[in-house]
Amino acid sequence: MPTLADRFRIAVYAFDGITMFHLAVPQLVFGEVARQGLGPWETVLFSDRAGSVRTAEGYAISGVAGLSAAEDADVVVLPSWHEDARSVAPMLRRALQRAHARGATVAGLCLGAVAVVDAGLLSGRTAVTHWQAVDALADRHPDVTIDPSVLYIDHGDVLTSAGTASAIDACLHLVRGRLGAASANQIARNLVVAPHREGGQAQYIDRPLPPRPSEDPMSRVLEWALEHLDQALTTDHLAKVAHMSRRTFIRAFHASTGATPAAWVRARRLDEARRVLESTDLPVEHVARVCGFGNAVTLRQNFAAAFATSPSEYRRRFDARTLPA
Repeated sequence: MPTLADRFRIAVYAFDGITMFHLAVPQLVFGEVARQGLGPWETVLFSDRAGSVRTAEGYAISGVAGLSAAEDADVVVLPSWHEDARSVAPMLRRALQRAHARGATVAGLCLGAVAVVDAGLLSGRTAVTHWQAVDALADRHPDVTIDPSVLYIDHGDVLTSAGTASAIDACLHLVRGRLGAASANQIARNLVVAPHREGGQAQYIDRPLPPRPSEDPMSRVLEWALEHLDQALTTDHLAKVAHMSRRTFIRAFHASTGATPAAWVRARRLDEARRVLESTDLPVEHVARVCGFGNAVTLRQNFAAAFATSPSEYRRRFDARTLPA
């Protein structure tokens, strides 16, 4: 697990025709780690051969490394892929397989998932990509379950994400898993993006919705719930706060957040639990009560299910009070 003293290297794959936005997302998020003094993280661009690449917008980017850059990277990121969904070239496939075999995390963002799946890193597992490419990728790799509904899927060693903007969520998720929730939230604040969208949240909503004004009932109930996480936030209780019937509230809540009320509340309580564990020495029993889990047993069960670790172990790894200023 990286600390403030650890060098951490991310290799980002570039190719002729990649859009600048796709290429910029991982560099921006991971670059903030070093810029904000959260750790010596380094990002390097690499391609099939050293030299330069030309973006879809017509700009030439020089100083791009060759495939050897993936050999010592801790994370190898494919931020997009060719629009014709061509098969991954043998040399790149072998580079990804070697990186994965030695323990690097391989991330395919948006259409970059196509190359990751082509490399054989997700056989028998699940993946996600941009919703428009889901059917084609599923037909191409019947041994991989392509989930069209989520923002990102993290298997620990391999991560894939959905459409363009969800790449930001996936990159913040990687930061959160290595440096803690406080660091990820700090980066999100600087980038002015949502600090944590669940990987299981829907990647799109069937019909467009108008922006919610601050006086909108759903906005009010979400804000109210965040301020009362220690209370029993049942669906009926939240519906009452929103002045809606239970059925109407459930429909409106899912349309607004892409999640059920219970799943959203549980995720926000876990967010708060991580924040409290990182920033205080409160006993786990107390953390459970202030975050609405009621008791330490329930907190531990939910924490283990979500993060594959215990609250105590999480505090040891991410205790912000032990880090130098």
